[in-house]
Amino acid sequence: MTRLQRLQDKIAVVTGAASGIGAATAGRLAAEGAHTVVADLNLDGAKAVTEEIRAAGGSATAVPVDLGDIESVRAMVAAAVETYGGLDVLHNNAAATHLAARQDLAVVEADPTVWDDTMRINLRGTMVAVQSAVPHMIARGGGSIINTSSGAGLSGDLRNPAYGASKAALINLTQYVATQYGKQGVRCNAIAPGFIVTPASSGSAHGAIREAMLRHHLTPRLGRPEDVASAVVFLASDESAFITGHTLRVDGGLLSHQPYVADLRAE
Repeated sequence: MTRLQRLQDKIAVVTGAASGIGAATAGRLAAEGAHTVVADLNLDGAKAVTEEIRAAGGSATAVPVDLGDIESVRAMVAAAVETYGGLDVLHNNAAATHLAARQDLAVVEADPTVWDDTMRINLRGTMVAVQSAVPHMIARGGGSIINTSSGAGLSGDLRNPAYGASKAALINLTQYVATQYGKQGVRCNAIAPGFIVTPASSGSAHGAIREAMLRHHLTPRLGRPEDVASAVVFLASDESAFITGHTLRVDGGLLSHQPYVADLRAE
């Protein structure tokens, strides 16, 4: 028996979809039957992901987007509606990882312009995408929005306070959207990934950091983009129809235990 695709003929937009979590998610959504808009600042990368999806028998189109540009975000949503006729799923995945990697310094040393840029891209860009998407979802009887937060938005760290603060704000924004549009059929949830091995994380995390992270996971391995993609598909589908305003940690149990657990295990 052929398995029914959970997102058959749904229309989905994924931001930051040229690589890593976004690319994996776009691929999974398309494999589940969704017409998928692969959106990224890196248009060549988005086109490459689109070709991979089409080669696998899926439906996808590449669209450029700059989350720091309000009109670019609005144009992305408009392109989805014009190409496929509406919008059912929005995965706000893109973030200013380039700032977090090198310029997001400890609070006393922080550059306020880096904070402004981080909030403009991570938070305002997501808000504008939601603002643009919700009316189209309501017109189709509802939809599902999934925002990528982070474990950094749930706990403190020695680095990247602007990134963490923006991701914490996304969790609150998720609850507001769920509250304001739930009665009109729009669900909104967040995903908080932990340490996910992607091209971006590989460039900033050497072997010692990975080993330290693995010691504090409750799973025998670190996260993969596919782990997050599976969670997004679940939250996008009707299988999660009674879940909204929720933040799902996809972190291998990283934040679920006492901080000394790894040390006790090593004894």
